[in-house]
Amino acid sequence: MNNIEQFEKEFAAFAQAKHGFAFWKARVAEYAIMKAMGVGPGDEVIMPGYTCVMDVNPVMYLGAKPVYIDIEPVTYNIDASKIEEAITPNTKIIVAQHTYSYPCEMDEIMAIANKHNIPVLEDCCLAIGSTYKGKACGTFGVASYWSFQWNKPFTTGVGGMATTNDPELAKKIEHIMKTEMVKPKLKPCIMLALQRMVYRTVIYPRTTALVASVFRWLVKKRIISGSSSAGEYTPVMEDGYFCGMGSAQAKAGVAQLKKVKSNIAHRKNACKQYEALLRESGWDIPKIPDYLDTACVRFPLRVTNKQKAVDLAPGSGVEIGTWFECPLHPIETPMHLYGYKNGMCPEAEKACREVINLPTHPRASASTLQRTVSFVNRLKENNDTSN
Repeated sequence: MNNIEQFEKEFAAFAQAKHGFAFWKARVAEYAIMKAMGVGPGDEVIMPGYTCVMDVNPVMYLGAKPVYIDIEPVTYNIDASKIEEAITPNTKIIVAQHTYSYPCEMDEIMAIANKHNIPVLEDCCLAIGSTYKGKACGTFGVASYWSFQWNKPFTTGVGGMATTNDPELAKKIEHIMKTEMVKPKLKPCIMLALQRMVYRTVIYPRTTALVASVFRWLVKKRIISGSSSAGEYTPVMEDGYFCGMGSAQAKAGVAQLKKVKSNIAHRKNACKQYEALLRESGWDIPKIPDYLDTACVRFPLRVTNKQKAVDLAPGSGVEIGTWFECPLHPIETPMHLYGYKNGMCPEAEKACREVINLPTHPRASASTLQRTVSFVNRLKENNDTSN
C-alpha cells in the first residue's frame, strides 16, 4: 500500500466513511463528487452565500448555476429556513457547509432534502472532528469533501479528500479519477514540501502576518505556488486543475492524523478560554446550542471596524483571520461573474463587514490567547471596535 492509498484508507476510517479519494486540493474533490453525481448544464446547486469562491468554481466548471442562500447570524451557516423556497425542478444538490467548524442544522436540512428527493453534499473543509447531536459531520449527506490546506484543522500544505458511503457514487468517482485525473508535477510537489518545512519552523502567531506578506510577494513573483492561482478567480477551468494528491502530501496527512485528536482538544480548550476571557471583558458572545460540538478551527468574533483590527494586529504580534472578506471570499473575487449581486444575502454581507477570527491552532498558547484578547479589548475600549 502506497502513501496515498494509506491516507485514503485511514482518513476514510476517521471520517466514518467506506470510501476515500485523495486530491491535490479540496476543491478538486468537490468537483469530482459533483461530476460523479451528474451535475451539468441547466442544473442548480444550493449553497450558502458566505463561502469561498473556490467552492463555487466546481459548480460553474460543470455548467451549473449556484443558488446562494443567506446565513443565520450565530453559526454563520446556511439558513435552513430559506432553503425550501429556493428549490426548483432544476435543483440538483444542496451543499451544507459547516462554517467555522460549526455544524449546520442537519435535521432540518435533511428533512427538506428527503422531502424533495435532493442529495446533500457536505462541505467539511472546516469541520474535521465536529459533530451534530453526537453524529459526525460528513456522515449525513451522500458525500463530503475535506480540506487539508494551511489554515484548516490539520494540514498537508494543500490537499483534499472526498468521502462517501455510497458504493455506486464511489465507483463513479473512481472511474473519473482513472480516466481524467492528472498526477501532480515534480516542481509543485517539491515546492509544497519546502513550504511545509517553512510552515513547521517559522509560522507562529507573532510571525504569521509577516510570513503571509512574504508568501504573497513570492506568489506574485511566481517564485512559489499559492493556494489559488490567478485563473481560479474566473469560472473557467484551467488545464491541470483535476489533479491527484502527491505522495509526500499523503505521507504528511498520515502523520497529521495521528495528532488530530490532541489537535482538536487544544482548539476546543482555546475556544473555551476565549469565551471566558471575552465575556469577562464585556463582550456579548452568542451561545451556541449544546448539540453542536464544534472542532473550533477558529474563533469568530464580530467587531465594528474589521479593517482597522486587521491592520493593527501585526504590529501587536497578533494573528487575526479575515474569513470571509466578501460573500464569495476573497475580496478579489469578481462576484458578478459568479451570479452574485449585492443584497442577495444581507446577513452574510453584514458578517463579511464585521467578523474576524482568532487563532486556536496548537501553536496558539495560553499567552497567545491572552495577548489576542487584550488586543481586541484595547481596540474596543478606544471605540475602534465593538461587539
